[in-house]
Amino acid sequence: MSDVTANAGPAPAHPVEPSLHRVMGPWLLLLFIVGDILGTGIYALTGQVAKQVGGVVWLPFVVAFAVAVVTAFSYLELVTKYPKAAGAALYTHKAFGIHFITFIVAFAVMCSGITSASTASRAFAANLSGAFGLNLGGVGITAVGLLFMAVCAAVNFRGVGESVKANVILTCVELTGLLIIIVIGLWAIGAGQGDVSRAFEFKTAAEGSVVWPIIAATTLAFFAMVGFEDSVNMAEECKNPTRHFPIVLLAGLLITGVIYVLVSISAITLVPPEQLGEGETPLLKVVQAGAPNFPLGIFGFITMFAVANSALINMLMASRLVYGMSREHVLPPMLGKVHASRRTPYVAIAFTTLLAFALITFVGEVPALGGTTALLLLAVFTIVNVAVLVLRRDQVQHSHFRTPTFLPVVGALCCAFLTGPWTGRDPVQYQIAGILIGVGIMLWLVTIFVNRATGTQRAEPDMGNIGGDGPVN
Repeated sequence: MSDVTANAGPAPAHPVEPSLHRVMGPWLLLLFIVGDILGTGIYALTGQVAKQVGGVVWLPFVVAFAVAVVTAFSYLELVTKYPKAAGAALYTHKAFGIHFITFIVAFAVMCSGITSASTASRAFAANLSGAFGLNLGGVGITAVGLLFMAVCAAVNFRGVGESVKANVILTCVELTGLLIIIVIGLWAIGAGQGDVSRAFEFKTAAEGSVVWPIIAATTLAFFAMVGFEDSVNMAEECKNPTRHFPIVLLAGLLITGVIYVLVSISAITLVPPEQLGEGETPLLKVVQAGAPNFPLGIFGFITMFAVANSALINMLMASRLVYGMSREHVLPPMLGKVHASRRTPYVAIAFTTLLAFALITFVGEVPALGGTTALLLLAVFTIVNVAVLVLRRDQVQHSHFRTPTFLPVVGALCCAFLTGPWTGRDPVQYQIAGILIGVGIMLWLVTIFVNRATGTQRAEPDMGNIGGDGPVN
């Protein structure tokens, strides 16, 4: 017994947490990105965009797509340079080294995922009520939303492999719904139905300008383009992030951009903008107008699962972000615990799920939460576009993607502009964002207290030489 003890060497000072599984290849990553971008935004907000701009409903989506692509190039340089799980927050810390700013960025990104998922869960409940004629009412919709979020947590806990497999199925479902809209629109156009000329009619502002309505609609349409940034939080679970991310991310954005334009043109061809902007089911109106014999219950079912996919992926992202920040001691260490058998960040999953429960219960409307999600992420994107330029001075030993310098400059200016009140953004979005940031500041103070009480020192993030060559399971 003594010989065994002597040969075993000193016990580690702290137990080593198991690492995350590297299970995502390029195809799973592509479906993750496409599935995350598609969903609640295009299914629920097409009518609200039409209300802002009239017939050119496709144009704000194109502008939002352009801003997203420019920012995606910054993310590509950073995620291939530092393929770690916590994304924008760690890029911010590496660039500026200010723990408070790092925490606020992390909290803003986490909140954007949770607000988006909470909105999707309420939309899931509303579509369930409408598709099956249940007439659940406000309390019933809240209860179903909470139950649905609990199911998302269970899938998330079971493992990223299971979560991504579920994403494959749900992405195929939501793509089917959008392809139905596109086919119905093209069939109607070919048959001489509808009015294609509406797709080029602008709604002017009170002062006669067409520019400001487009800008206002872009701030809302941007909610439909967010999601690509979630993928960087899965870097530690990708088989080869440095190699796969550039082509997969850009391909995912291009696919979704084309789908959005085709869906928008089909929708406005068949339904006038003033009708499209009424209610919360704009694409259902398109099906009714272009294919009245199509079973509406089936399309309602597809819509329900499309927004379910958004909720699942956003909660997956939020929990991984909390896990990554905890490992860097920006959040309490308990949130970085990984389940021994499931190899998933179970405490982070529970924490983000509880926050989602609170939002589902106490906060409501899709445009307000969707707009707040876009506002938070546009602010984060501004910082990320600046960070990529600052981090040019930091050299790493492995090769990585490098974006042309002018793109982060353009991205920072565009994102900062779209966060301003001059865009016509609803003031309630600033109120919600302010409350969320206030909660973040309180959590920051709690984190400082916990770190001091436990004697924990916040280490500098280890973002160096990681090339995606970890264990593959």
